[in-house]
Amino acid sequence: MDAGEFVFLLSEQWCLEKSVSYQAVEILERFMVKQAENICRQATIQPRDNKRESQNWRALKQQLVNKFTLRLVSCVQLASKLSFRNKIISNITVLNFLQALGYLHTKEELLESELDVLKSLNFRINLPTPLAYVETLLEVLGYNGCLVPAMRLHATCLTLLDLVYLLHEPIYESLL
Repeated sequence: MDAGEFVFLLSEQWCLEKSVSYQAVEILERFMVKQAENICRQATIQPRDNKRESQNWRALKQQLVNKFTLRLVSCVQLASKLSFRNKIISNITVLNFLQALGYLHTKEELLESELDVLKSLNFRINLPTPLAYVETLLEVLGYNGCLVPAMRLHATCLTLLDLVYLLHEPIYESLL
């Protein structure tokens, strides 16, 4: 299962709005890019010893894999906190969900995970998503007397955005 798909399913399970799903995916992707940059930076700083380098890469990869689900859920939780129209996902809900998946984390680990995401992104998590741009364009169309009702266009745009988020890899590969 793709990380974006997991975020969408989790958001649906927790009855979150689409805007929260998109925001969570954006936060997660930006966080993972920062993680990859940090790993590459560490690899270039450390001395070249093939055996040791291989062990370090494995250790870093394993660390990322072990905490990925926790980080993903933290991104969804952070996105829910940014949405004023939506409910905020509580720590208890997140911990119960993680426990159901077999991950045993404490509230402190959950808070540390959120803080790690925030620090990694320099606390810049409230950036516009493609949905914000689409809604702005639809609003302009509505004021300019568009013949198609804005609500129908909005629903169509949400479907298309879902498709692009869920199938972004094949779409981007075909475009490039």
